[in-house]
Amino acid sequence: MQRQPARAMLIDLDGVVRRWDPAVPAAVEAEHSLPAGILMQTAFTWDLLRPAVAGEITDAEWMHLVATRLPLPGDEAAAAVADWQKHRGTVDEEVLALVRDIRAAGRPVGLATNATDRLRDDLDLLGLAGEFDAVISSTELKIHKPAPDFFARACEALDVEAPWTLFVDDDDRVIRGARAAKLLAFRWSGGQDVPYLRKALDVPA
Repeated sequence: MQRQPARAMLIDLDGVVRRWDPAVPAAVEAEHSLPAGILMQTAFTWDLLRPAVAGEITDAEWMHLVATRLPLPGDEAAAAVADWQKHRGTVDEEVLALVRDIRAAGRPVGLATNATDRLRDDLDLLGLAGEFDAVISSTELKIHKPAPDFFARACEALDVEAPWTLFVDDDDRVIRGARAAKLLAFRWSGGQDVPYLRKALDVPA
């Protein structure tokens, strides 16, 4: 028997709705004579990233800590991080069109993301404010993906039970967490996934 379509969608921001250009940190690293890849590697060290997305420190404090770990004098390290952070990513227009079509079909869409306190400003800057029925931010909840409570709160925000909510993310670990929390979950790998998501939500192209 064919499964009924999902009644709502939760979607990740980074790597799904928002794209980051790897040329940006590479250029900053080259300009400041830093080892290739060090900005991302340092920022995503778990002992720095976790408190930033759990709402324990601000985005500014996170970036300050990143700067202190770079092999540069303090002022130059801070300048390198500031140059890197000027770029706030770009919107995947195909994904945004999907979000709009799903909402137009009467199915709510929530943005469910591990984020810092910079999220709301970024959404304004990217023109994404108002594009979702709810924004579920780890830093605001003080709970980060893939904690079960994060998914529970996200479903509550859409007023749709977990088994009827399709969660879309590009991180395998987070997808496994969503499935353990009884959500439908799909790992995003690119634009080729859009037809499947439309079918899963019964939203025609």
